[in-house]
Amino acid sequence: MRRLAVAAVAACALAAGLAGCSAGSAPSAEPSPTIAPFQIDSDFPDPGALVVGDRVYAYATNTPAVNVQLATSDDMKTWTLSDRDAMPDLPAWALPGKTWAPGPARLAGGRFALYFTASDASSRYQCIGVAFADRPEGPFTSTADKPLVCPVDQGGAIDASVTIDADGQRYLVWKNDGNCCGFDTWLYAQPLAADGASLTGEPTRLIKQTEPWEGHLIEAPVIVRHDGQYVLLYSANDYGDSSYATGAATAKSLLGPYAKAKNPLLSTSGSKGRYLGPGGEDLVTFRGEDWLLFHSWDEAFAYRGMHAVPVTWRNGLPEPSP
Repeated sequence: MRRLAVAAVAACALAAGLAGCSAGSAPSAEPSPTIAPFQIDSDFPDPGALVVGDRVYAYATNTPAVNVQLATSDDMKTWTLSDRDAMPDLPAWALPGKTWAPGPARLAGGRFALYFTASDASSRYQCIGVAFADRPEGPFTSTADKPLVCPVDQGGAIDASVTIDADGQRYLVWKNDGNCCGFDTWLYAQPLAADGASLTGEPTRLIKQTEPWEGHLIEAPVIVRHDGQYVLLYSANDYGDSSYATGAATAKSLLGPYAKAKNPLLSTSGSKGRYLGPGGEDLVTFRGEDWLLFHSWDEAFAYRGMHAVPVTWRNGLPEPSP
């Protein structure tokens, strides 16, 4: 879940400072009729979404021009890419160029937090930080002098999101970036303070890669609560090819134990080629309907556009509409 934006969006950014990279732009010449159309047809990987009123805000991994991409929609179908950087300035600990997988959250009191991954200047590992803003469009700012989560003995940490349990306790959910260094990749949940700026307890291991389809890693954890149980969505395998897919696990408690679904919820083969390497997912409720946002590759594997599809719940799991 992540990585640098590629040539397609770089060319667009150089030509128009991203102002012209709207949902209607098409970096590839003629999309295959078998490939599902993108809601954002440019490089917009690892979308994290937040619903505020009647508007959806989606944030994505960096491009050569901005640290955090921002797009908005009033109907989940038509999206507008902002020409502004949602987080124009990185904190002192972070190096530019690898700002991945932003996870937004709304805090008590009306403020907004953005949990992001960036390169730690001290350790050179990818680590998690948090920035704050008074508005969902930002600008998000941070004065921290060190990351919020940075377990260097486990390869660092990436892919943060926020969830709330039935008692109202907030948790930060994240992955140790073990695949960078020959370690297992675990998904963790850790209690957050009410202000979103600090952690208040120890991390709990939830799941790691165990299924054949997951390959050597899992990542991109998102936990939602539905019908009295917790559903952990995640991505697995190699993000750069069609083996990347989205899976799910369920539990009675937010901290587990989690039971994995045997097969992916969303995969290249399962979608009959409509989505190539689908992952980097988020799930939000908009106007009473649940939606899955995720990226997949274009036919040439040049960029990862964003999809937003409604889901129906079946046997306790979200099923994306075809």
